[in-house]
Amino acid sequence: MKIFWRNTLTLAGAASLSLGMAYAQSPDLSDPPAIEGDVVGDHGSHTLRMGFGLSESSPQALSSKYFAEILEQRSEGRISVNLFPNSQLGDDVQMMEMLQTGSLDMTYPSSSPATTYVSELAVFDLPFLLPTREAAVAVMHSDAAQRMLDAFEGTGIKALTFSENGYRQLSNSARAVESPEDVAGQGGRGLSVRTMENPVHLSIWETLGANPTPMAFGELFSAMEQGVVDGQENPWSTILTSNFHEVQDYGSETRHVYTPFIMMMSQRTWDRLAPEYQELVQEAARQSAEYEIQISAEYDDWAREQLEERGMQISRLDDDQIAAFQEAVQPVYDQWAPRIGEDLIAEIQEIVEAHQ
Repeated sequence: MKIFWRNTLTLAGAASLSLGMAYAQSPDLSDPPAIEGDVVGDHGSHTLRMGFGLSESSPQALSSKYFAEILEQRSEGRISVNLFPNSQLGDDVQMMEMLQTGSLDMTYPSSSPATTYVSELAVFDLPFLLPTREAAVAVMHSDAAQRMLDAFEGTGIKALTFSENGYRQLSNSARAVESPEDVAGQGGRGLSVRTMENPVHLSIWETLGANPTPMAFGELFSAMEQGVVDGQENPWSTILTSNFHEVQDYGSETRHVYTPFIMMMSQRTWDRLAPEYQELVQEAARQSAEYEIQISAEYDDWAREQLEERGMQISRLDDDQIAAFQEAVQPVYDQWAPRIGEDLIAEIQEIVEAHQ
């Protein structure tokens, strides 16, 4: 079986990358589980194009490869997947729009830009809502999370499953950040921080005294390199695989937001699949998401160590320092809880308390 990674350095019809490149920056991650399950019946052949934002070495990409392998093996090659990493088909917003028109079959965005379609997803953007990975996974497997996936019905997008983008951490090129005051700076010189196009994230950084700047992920490296923005916030794994340490001197382990990914398919593509193929795609999505969550956790700790080895000065905040950030962003809850849904927030907080 051959899975093609489409090279971001070439134009349309790009040549495939060697799969070995996907592991160039990777730690010794757990192998994917053995593929189990019966071969499905012959309902024709389909080649799916799947685009996503992160690099070939990211947990997102490696789990997408596993997803493709499940489909390939259990359909005896009748369903194949071409993977397009590195935002080469567009940013998350653009690729979701492509799903709606049917010009792209699958994508794997963060939940934050998907709030345009399902406003309740903004609950994941509330700061410090999910303090542990165990609690976050329990929420992603909950009835509340399934209701959010089901709420995509009618948008032209079939939402398949949640997986882990991870805890967002702050990096910047201006100064070490260990307190809200460090974000705001002196004399009104707040850090300029790239955010996703998400109003809750904008509120977080405005409340902390920063200058938030929405920007597509694919434009971020050059913007930081050119000094258009001071910094950004993403999981350590994304910061490493995107080589942000080359243009960012400081990191802060704030863990301010836990963001899921959502594996999605174009509703048009979904409707073209036979019911048995649909069942297989859904099962493969869930299996690959479980694998992605596992290796994302493994990758995250390793990525932080790698960033330090490569010269990034990382401040590991203690409980008191995190509490200061939590207190500083309380106005974000006051502003957004009524809009997102206080009942939904309370439901998630109950799940969190049960998994502390």
